[in-house]
Amino acid sequence: QVQLVESGGGLVQAGATLRLACAASERTFNSFPVAWFRRAPGKEREFVAAVTWSNTFYAEPLKGRFTISRDTAKNTVYLRMNSLKPEDTAVYYCALALTAQAFSRNTYYSPTEYPYWGQGTQVTVSS
Repeated sequence: QVQLVESGGGLVQAGATLRLACAASERTFNSFPVAWFRRAPGKEREFVAAVTWSNTFYAEPLKGRFTISRDTAKNTVYLRMNSLKPEDTAVYYCALALTAQAFSRNTYYSPTEYPYWGQGTQVTVSS
């Protein structure tokens, strides 16, 4: 079973940049789509970004500030977050899909499409 471990969260001031990392225990991780979600206090988990073999997908409000990428040599997917705002405060989770079907039927933003999840990393942005 693939294990996902997030890192890179922390407490930063508004305007700062953070890069989160999602590391996997197996190289098969590189063959499947990976997404980032976040859950802010009192809110439901929401889609942030996803990466497949050849494409990237973003939540529309975050496009241009957040960048997802993967390093197959390190079995790691990154989420770079620029110009952070207090409303970006949340626990950030990475998630692994076992197929790309969600991307062809345009349901990749749904948490139910991802059977494997990390424990999350806290990001807190102060004003």
